Amino acid sequence: MKKYLLIGIVILIGIFGLTMIQKSFQPPPTTPSQTEEQTTTQSTPSGIITDVNNTQTAIIKTEKGDITLTLYPSDAPKTVANFIEKAKSGFYNNLTFHRVEDWVIQGGDPLGTGTGGGDMPTELNNKPFIIGSLGVARGPDIKISNDAQFFITKTEASWLNNQYANFGIVTNGMDIAENIEIGDKILRITTE
Repeated sequence: MKKYLLIGIVILIGIFGLTMIQKSFQPPPTTPSQTEEQTTTQSTPSGIITDVNNTQTAIIKTEKGDITLTLYPSDAPKTVANFIEKAKSGFYNNLTFHRVEDWVIQGGDPLGTGTGGGDMPTELNNKPFIIGSLGVARGPDIKISNDAQFFITKTEASWLNNQYANFGIVTNGMDIAENIEIGDKILRITTE
């Protein structure tokens, strides 16, 4: 008899525990202030949802069309600030895309050879390099990136993760990026 009583108590404790677990997984009721503070999101070419409340926008204007970028100032503040400063000053006007491969396009070199531009500290973050990621070129020293040259990945490029500064993503115009050829001009880059 004690055995059955003990089994009954264990079963009741189990049912009570499951009920408590189910209740803990239910979302709390939404208050009006939570509704007002909802995050605005958008989808990237890879289907990744990004928080646009902590971003800025840049548009690369080319002869083939516009490439719209969402920049990540909270993940790479100095890199984003440098890019915006150069864009606003007209630095990128009429420079070319000097490197085009099946997985990447690269531009922003004032010499047009892949050897121009200055140095700046590399800002690594945990953003993965997916289709449309915006990164900064660099040489063999991981701590030093180029302050002018940027690239856009046309494929997933996980080998770049935690190796290069990832400071934005293409949110519109990936088809334009796919059609860029060596020598195509960056007419200008605007920022918002």
